[in-house]
Amino acid sequence: MSASNHLLELNRLEAQEKLDAQKSHTERNRLGQFATPPPLASDILAFIKNNIPEKFKIRFMDPAFGTGAFYSALLNIFPKSRIESASGIEIDPHYGYRAEELWTQSPLNLRLEDFFASRLPSKNKPNLIVCNPPYVRHHHLSIKQKEKLQRLVGAAAMTRLNGLAGLYCYFLLYAHAWLEEDGYACWLVPSEFMDVNYGTEVKEYLLSKVTLLRVHRFDAINVQFDDALVSSAILWFKKSAPPLNHVVEFSFGGTLTKPEIIQSIPAIQLGKAAKWSRTALREGKDEENTSIRLGDLFEIKRGLATGANDFFILPSDEAHRLKLPEKFLIPILPSPRYLKQEVIEGDAKGNPLIDQKLLLLSCNLPESELKRLHPKLWDYYQIGLDRKINETYICSHRSPWYSQEFRSPAPFLCTYMGRHGAGKENPFRFILNYSKAVAANVYLLLYPKPSLGWYIKESPDSLKKIWEALGRISAGSLVAEGRVYGGGLHKLEPKELANASADSLLQSIPRLSSYVDSQEYDLFSNAASTVGEVRNKKKRAKRLRRQNSGATSKTK
Repeated sequence: MSASNHLLELNRLEAQEKLDAQKSHTERNRLGQFATPPPLASDILAFIKNNIPEKFKIRFMDPAFGTGAFYSALLNIFPKSRIESASGIEIDPHYGYRAEELWTQSPLNLRLEDFFASRLPSKNKPNLIVCNPPYVRHHHLSIKQKEKLQRLVGAAAMTRLNGLAGLYCYFLLYAHAWLEEDGYACWLVPSEFMDVNYGTEVKEYLLSKVTLLRVHRFDAINVQFDDALVSSAILWFKKSAPPLNHVVEFSFGGTLTKPEIIQSIPAIQLGKAAKWSRTALREGKDEENTSIRLGDLFEIKRGLATGANDFFILPSDEAHRLKLPEKFLIPILPSPRYLKQEVIEGDAKGNPLIDQKLLLLSCNLPESELKRLHPKLWDYYQIGLDRKINETYICSHRSPWYSQEFRSPAPFLCTYMGRHGAGKENPFRFILNYSKAVAANVYLLLYPKPSLGWYIKESPDSLKKIWEALGRISAGSLVAEGRVYGGGLHKLEPKELANASADSLLQSIPRLSSYVDSQEYDLFSNAASTVGEVRNKKKRAKRLRRQNSGATSKTK
């Protein structure tokens, strides 16, 4: 690095630190403003230098410029003779004005405006786009904003993004119109798009509209941004139609230039995979379609969402002090951090025998009846009105606003978030619930389907055996189905848990195979929507028969 570039980078880092300090973490989080660390920016530009033609003349662009981390790295990594032009766009003048001052002596065309309102160049388009787009979650985007962005992306990339997509997805696809044919792009984005429904259109774009060359996933334990709890990935592609039998490089861990693992996965296989991260973890092998899944044995739902836990969930003694009617109070389990037991016993009334006794306030009476019949409860709900709880998203979509969704007590629960470490091999916990307590949406609820229900009915001690078998499901199996965030925070949604293998249950409880096999129709309930699903379910049923036969021979 030249002395002048070194001084510029020192000044930029000092400015970045001061500018960040002038905004609250909450504000920067809402706006998705997480500055790229200098070592990461340098690693990305070094990778690019090693992966583009030697005589390639660069027309650089960063549509979320910030103070210019990537531009600074560009000047450091590439000689001036290879940089034909450089441009940037920054929407926030808080950073943009200072960036203008920093780079005033540099041949940089920096525009302080909205990328989505910027004028598309008619010639000399950028042939290298490098960007860390703002990580703004969809709920921070208004309906009008989403509609506008969807129109722009539709025109730029002939793709309509899912309404749950974050702003970074719109940046990625809208930039397609800016990038010159046969140009290159490198994007630093959250890795969650690989495994969530809203990422489907992004993955289709990467496989059909461009030639995806490398996907690098950082180890979730090693968070790339000190101020953002997000697991990151780097996308490297060329704007050209993908060749036949194209193979994509997947790398993991370490850095982009020095990853711990590199795999080659056929693009056609990625197109069939629901979760790219799991496909990579399986080292490119076809997904197993014949396993019995937890979803074949359980109906799995999220716990209930109250809309305001601190208002609708009360300590037992507090609810009684307020003289709230007992008929509207339902025992509810505390969050996993306060629930030490793995087995929840119940008293004669079904109340859980745990230290922290909580009650859910659940009343569906119309306001007119409530005020007349239960004045104490009416008074309590007035506190909620004063706090504007009725205007929160969930409550505003209910009638009356204080009504609660119904969830029956589940015999089995699974925590839906967790971390490795501190002596925990598995980030998820399975809990056996003998009580009549319900659970909030920090848990996944497992309700036995008919075939499993009949086994439970005929085998009184089976609940504990099933719970023990659930606990033997490998951590790797559950982690592979779910998603991961920065710092190694793992998360499971109901469909993801339902897709986890249930083989451990059938192996641990041989008799269970005969019950499931005899009620094979469970596997075909809720008619499959595709021929492929029917075929997969038939394979599962066939495997059940094989397992049943093997289990019978072992027990003779």
